[in-house]
Amino acid sequence: MPPRTEISTTAVAATVHRLRATFTTGRTKPVAWRRAQLRALRSLLTDHADELQDALRADLGKSAMEAFSTEIGFTVHEIDHALAHLTSWLRPRRTRVPVALAPARAWIVREPLGTVLIISPWNYPVQLALAPLVGALAAGNCAVVKPSELAPATSAALARLLPLHLDRQAVAVVEGGVPETTALLEQRFDHIFYTGNGSVGRIVMTAAARHLTPLTLELGGKSPVVVEPGTDLAAAARRIAWGKFMNAGQTCVAPDYVLAVGETATALETHLAAAVRALYGADPATSPDYGRIVSTRHFDRLVGYLKDGRTVVGGGHDRDSRYLAPTVLADVDCGAPVMNEEIFGPVLPVVAVPDLDAAVSFITERDKPLALYAFTASASSKRRLMTETSSGALSFGVPNAHLTVPGLPFGGVGASGFGRYHGEYSVDIFSHTKAVLDKPLFPDTLRLAYPPLTAVKERLLRRLL
Repeated sequence: MPPRTEISTTAVAATVHRLRATFTTGRTKPVAWRRAQLRALRSLLTDHADELQDALRADLGKSAMEAFSTEIGFTVHEIDHALAHLTSWLRPRRTRVPVALAPARAWIVREPLGTVLIISPWNYPVQLALAPLVGALAAGNCAVVKPSELAPATSAALARLLPLHLDRQAVAVVEGGVPETTALLEQRFDHIFYTGNGSVGRIVMTAAARHLTPLTLELGGKSPVVVEPGTDLAAAARRIAWGKFMNAGQTCVAPDYVLAVGETATALETHLAAAVRALYGADPATSPDYGRIVSTRHFDRLVGYLKDGRTVVGGGHDRDSRYLAPTVLADVDCGAPVMNEEIFGPVLPVVAVPDLDAAVSFITERDKPLALYAFTASASSKRRLMTETSSGALSFGVPNAHLTVPGLPFGGVGASGFGRYHGEYSVDIFSHTKAVLDKPLFPDTLRLAYPPLTAVKERLLRRLL
């Protein structure tokens, strides 16, 4: 029997070839087809919400409400927004023509790229597989979806449900782990959309380079929170705890650490502890709203961070159930691993800094984060954070929520990734924006530019150009 990787490569190659053949027929280009696929995807999510919620609970311990609000409902909203605006997004856009080219018309059209690959992660395995697919379908592409093997129940559900609802000749699901992903990356795609960590992102980028395939990398990093004096610390703590500890901290845009400016650190620690108790009770292990760590490997890594500071609240853990309590650390050494690695779990370090200058320096000396959050009542501080820092997104007064605004692009910068999606931006990344120029042969105003270039022609051209 041949090795599994050889079987995977053969099967994957056949799948990609089939989808490419479908795209060549033009089947996916009509707007009616795109709308039908989006409506079918919406039906998948609404008709099978219970099954998907069960899968998310099995993989990550997500409550039904969290699964609906952050995964199922989120994606339904993305679909509804696309259906409402697709006609205007796809409408050709006229642009002015220079006088030297008149008479002529120029416009811009979006055309689908072809066959695309979507590699999704385990932390939001429904949303981060299907939200990019919304853009791929809306743009008129064929697509291969590769769910994460670390969320096996959700991967199996998507593999079963997507072929039941979507055009099987245009959309395929490839399950598996590293061998299957490697086999996929050996194929030629017209775009690759990867969500995950930077280490694998580099592998994906290297594979894409072999075919000169454009790609979107949605990575992560350490998203800081700046808290200044003068803000309502109790309200800020509630929102920070909510954003940090949803999905047990396994969120790419979750607050990674807090920079407490001036004298705010001590009071903020007290408010954060109170916020954790208010959200999850005295024993978060018994809370129906608190999730679990995806694997023992990630659990062991996260527990290792507990020694990097003084525990303000939390710290309890159980390896068998992969439970790690919502934890706040203080007195953290900035050289400790918890301050130099993406945490991606329910551990929140609080670092005291003397002023906003120190906070800005702390942020800018590190990789550009996927998101930057700030709680401040100062308009001057907001302006400084907007102009003196760089991040994928900047939010004041609330973490994580910028993802829910359909008109805002979502994506990273620098080490936190590149490319953007959501709403019209999703259609944009999965489309080629084509320039079209139409100039009639009569009158032939280009004669001025034809050799021989006389002095009269030169004077006229200099005035027109």
